[in-house]
Amino acid sequence: MSSFDYRIRYGECDQQGIVFNAHYMAYIDDAVDCWIRGLDADFEATLGWEVTVKRSEITWAGPARFGETLTLDLSVGRWGNTSFDVLTAGHVAGRPVIESVTTYVVVDHAEFRPIAVPDELRVHLDG
Repeated sequence: MSSFDYRIRYGECDQQGIVFNAHYMAYIDDAVDCWIRGLDADFEATLGWEVTVKRSEITWAGPARFGETLTLDLSVGRWGNTSFDVLTAGHVAGRPVIESVTTYVVVDHAEFRPIAVPDELRVHLDG
C-alpha cells in the first residue's frame, strides 16, 4: 500500500466550492504513476514497458474543498496476466471522499501491445 497527499487548489473546484469530479481521475493517475516510478523513475525506457488505463470507476462519498488535503491510499486489489486493479480510498482528515477501482494494462513500450505483468512490478507494488 502507498499513500499520496494532494492540496486542493482553487482552480480544481467547481461552482459548488468542491473538487470537480474529473480531477479525481487526474489525482489517481498521478498517484499511481508516482508509485510505479518509485521502482524506476524512467521505467518505460529502462525496463521496456509501461502501463495504461483500461477502465476506472469512481464512487463519490463526500466533498473535498479548496485548501484541504486529499489523501489517496492505494493498493493492488487484483493481479491478472497482463493487467492489475488499483484500489483507491480517498479521504480528507479521515473523512471519506472517494473510492475507486482502476484497471491498468501493462504494455510493451515500443508496440503498445499487452504483455505479462513484470515480476519486478508485482514485487514493488505488493511491497
